[in-house]
Amino acid sequence: MKKEEKNNGISLFSQSEYLIDQDPIEEIFALNLGDFIAENLISEDLAKKIGANIKDKKAGIINQLKELISIYSLQNTLCVLNFDSNQEQAIYTSIAYSVKQMLEIEACHIYLEKNNKLELTGSTSDFEKEFIIDENSSAGKAFLSKETVFEDVISVPMHCNIKSVGVIIIENNSDKIINEEYIQLVESIAILFATSVTLQQTIDETNRLIEDEQSYVSDLQHIRAELTALIGDLCDYQQSFVEHLANAVDTKGGYKVSHSKNTANLAKQICKQIGLNEKTTDLIYYAGLLQNIGKITLSEEIFTTNGKLSSKDIQKIQEHANVGVHLLMNINFLSEVVPYITYQKERFDGTGLPEGLKGQSIPFGSRIIAVADAYSAMTSDRPYRKAMDTEKALEIVKSETGTKWDPVVVEALENIVR
Repeated sequence: MKKEEKNNGISLFSQSEYLIDQDPIEEIFALNLGDFIAENLISEDLAKKIGANIKDKKAGIINQLKELISIYSLQNTLCVLNFDSNQEQAIYTSIAYSVKQMLEIEACHIYLEKNNKLELTGSTSDFEKEFIIDENSSAGKAFLSKETVFEDVISVPMHCNIKSVGVIIIENNSDKIINEEYIQLVESIAILFATSVTLQQTIDETNRLIEDEQSYVSDLQHIRAELTALIGDLCDYQQSFVEHLANAVDTKGGYKVSHSKNTANLAKQICKQIGLNEKTTDLIYYAGLLQNIGKITLSEEIFTTNGKLSSKDIQKIQEHANVGVHLLMNINFLSEVVPYITYQKERFDGTGLPEGLKGQSIPFGSRIIAVADAYSAMTSDRPYRKAMDTEKALEIVKSETGTKWDPVVVEALENIVR
């Protein structure tokens, strides 16, 4: 071998910035330099073995990536509404209307970053079509700083750990101050959407690498790390979204403490007392957090009045569970909790709603949430009454065992609170 060729070979080994598992031979074959090495440095037999190892490693990473994509693509994970890029404007307009209704505000507008501008993608009314991304507008400030800006309008950045993707603008022209819990809910929606959008973009890039026969193992490893990080963030943000949604529901319902969280925690304790597995316990916990989700679309005035409600208001409250189920069905990652919430108003004797299910035919999660919700409500302060003491609340629950409540669940509750 010529001296120059040897030096070139040594150079590849000693100065490369893209070593795969610190293995220069593996890197060289990944860079399609196998023929040169086989001819000049190592035997043909050894070269074939190393080449096969590279192919096996690449195939293994590709299989891992395909599995991640199949589990965590947006069609399986989306946050607030089912997402279809072909219906982008309709989807984001629907989200804007949901935010407007939840917060009881003048208007809501959603902007996404396109070509270094913020372009209006969904809105409940006429508004600016686009903003330049700079410090001259609250939208631009929010986008750049990744922090909510309170000026003439409230601008909430849609961002994840990697980048900003847009802004949600809230118009509140009334003198009514928007509760912090509602702002936090919008912030959690914004972060969740930004993470989902970024995840989809990363999935698209991953698919391109998978289809490219010349893609390097190092590139596949890098995209795998990005996917894994985004998936971890998405799981955290989903939980944060659920908790903020529950807090907002409690605020609108007039609870002075976190009724939803108390219900969810008590439901989790009942699950553990009965001996349910971890996955079922987690689903029931989420259902406990969100069992009053429909209240988020109702006016606060319904819950804060101490006077007699109108028949129309009573009907709205009675139907809030159906509204909540509809919302949950559009939150894909929470789809498994839908049955628990759908049937939480059933009674053990079969005289409840909506289907008149009886006894064991009622989902176990629904039976647990029903008891936890009733006990938690009785032991919480409300605008129109003080909380009951625990002993009296427990006696009331026990008196309705077998009619309203599952005896097994009531027994578990008694073991917990006594």
